[in-house]
Amino acid sequence: MQTKLKYLILALSISLLTGCAMGTKDDLLPQTGPTMMEVYKDQMQSASISKQPKLLLPTRAIKTGTEELIGYTRTSLTEISNQFPTLPNPTLVMYVYPHLAGFSNHPVPGYSTSFTLYEKAQYALPGEVR
Repeated sequence: MQTKLKYLILALSISLLTGCAMGTKDDLLPQTGPTMMEVYKDQMQSASISKQPKLLLPTRAIKTGTEELIGYTRTSLTEISNQFPTLPNPTLVMYVYPHLAGFSNHPVPGYSTSFTLYEKAQYALPGEVR
């Protein structure tokens, strides 16, 4: 009983000493220096000065009619295929050797058939595939 009490007192004293030795949060974080807003503004200002992008847009003549807008307009097909792309589903090709089929043993010539690895098309979530 006394040895258990000694071990308990020893464990408590060690935990108290280590807790006091760690210090406070003021010792861990610097108390001087720029604020986060100042750091952000400095970075944004230096990025805008040093990296002025030069946009070269292609020029094209403006025409009337709907033919001109093909490829530039959004359709339901392009929206769905862009937001939910299909995951790869490999096509497997299987060769069936010539054989006899049925009760009367009808000859069946050899042939190739193809099928997809997965039964259904699987779609990726938005942002899952690049």
